[in-house]
Amino acid sequence: MKISNEFKVSLLFMLTVIFQSCEVEKNAIVAHRGAWKKNNLPENSIASLRHAIDLKLPGSEFDVWRTADDSLVINHDAHYNKLLIEETNYADLIKFKLSNGEKLPRLHEYITEGKRNNKHTLLVCEIKPSQLSKERGKKTALKTVEIIKKLHADKITCYISFDYEILKQIREVDQKTVLQYLEGNKSPKEVKLDKISGVDYHFSVFKKHPEWVKEAKDNKVILNAWTVNEASDMDWIIEQKFNYITTNEPELLKERIKEKK
Repeated sequence: MKISNEFKVSLLFMLTVIFQSCEVEKNAIVAHRGAWKKNNLPENSIASLRHAIDLKLPGSEFDVWRTADDSLVINHDAHYNKLLIEETNYADLIKFKLSNGEKLPRLHEYITEGKRNNKHTLLVCEIKPSQLSKERGKKTALKTVEIIKKLHADKITCYISFDYEILKQIREVDQKTVLQYLEGNKSPKEVKLDKISGVDYHFSVFKKHPEWVKEAKDNKVILNAWTVNEASDMDWIIEQKFNYITTNEPELLKERIKEKK
């Protein structure tokens, strides 16, 4: 039976993602809100995602909120143009364009672009805790997972959140997906007990708790650090051999990693 090149590429990408979740990758670069800074693109825009993919970065992070009329949108802050996203309909939000002329992207549009010509970039989906209620946040998480599965992008997506209950909710419906906790208040052993795959903490947390680096490695818990933008901080994380490094400066981080090899 002849295997198509497209199938081979898809299989290779899936295997790469599996290897990453099993801690084979070290110092893999994750573009924070896409690769936006160098070219002055809007954060969390489809253009910044596309640039991260074109740079062949191992990961690109983005943030999800749910509007008043249940649209899932990509934006970092709770407010967009002074409108609280969770209390505003999508039609009212898109009256305001991003700085490059894009409209505020919806999740399905963003993921569709994330799949296009992408053989290497993991989509790192941050689900924002609801400003209105814990239950609303968990429902947003379930809707997010549902859409990503419908788009057949679950194999190239992992989930992160500051809300521990959101991650536990996702684990209830998906036993295999990679989950990483952001808050920085639980040890690697604690998150492993709840079947959370990794700790994705601000780099200062790991400097305060250097023992957590070894604990994570010993317990096969994924290590990720955010948001690492200064060369000296990059060098420290690189030396510790984290699995992922999340940054606003992917080009600089590439240079630092290359120098350390």
